[in-house]
Amino acid sequence: MNKIRLLVIEDNRLLRDGIAEMLKGHRDIKVVAATGNSENSILKIHELKPNIILLDLGLRSQNSLRVVEIVKKEFPQAKVIVMDLAPAQGDILQFVKAGAAGFILKDATVDEFLTTIRSVADGAKVLPPILGDSLFSQIIEHAIDGGKANINKAIRMTKREQEVIGYISEGLSNKEIGQRLHIATYTIKSHVHNIMEKLALHTRLEVANYTYTDGTLTKEVAKSIALMHN
Repeated sequence: MNKIRLLVIEDNRLLRDGIAEMLKGHRDIKVVAATGNSENSILKIHELKPNIILLDLGLRSQNSLRVVEIVKKEFPQAKVIVMDLAPAQGDILQFVKAGAAGFILKDATVDEFLTTIRSVADGAKVLPPILGDSLFSQIIEHAIDGGKANINKAIRMTKREQEVIGYISEGLSNKEIGQRLHIATYTIKSHVHNIMEKLALHTRLEVANYTYTDGTLTKEVAKSIALMHN
């Protein structure tokens, strides 16, 4: 049986040691190292050649997203599972696009850790359970599949909602869009609200990961939608 070679990158020493200890007793998993913020994690990957990396989303000493990007580029045989207490949806999408293969909540049970690690090692993509069957998870699935989050494919927008997003991309206000479409401003606000709900995005931080160009949301337009929604 080929063991899963696992590297833990977590700058909280107690959590790092605890995770490493709870995984050591399993015959199919070999914890090759548990590193913190004072160590060069990329060098460790070079030296130890893990095939699974448990990575803290909020490392203080380095950019966790950059670590994922480097792993994806330089160590394609290694798969990254990102750990966090309560990851924002926008963060999840960024890490998925960067190449993360899975997510696990830091307060997950031992069985949940093991299931996630083994599933990712077997080639599965594992999203955090907090997403459930949300529409946002559909967008992430498109990112996992290697493409951009296409609104027409991932989310069913009405013709009117597509028109509203188009006008938002031109920088028009709710009032100006209402005048163009000959409908009341409060109706435009309602459409913006519906767009936000369909995307399952509730904060400017989360919506800022998207834009809408040729059917694909873009960052600038998403910010506009968020501003108009609030």
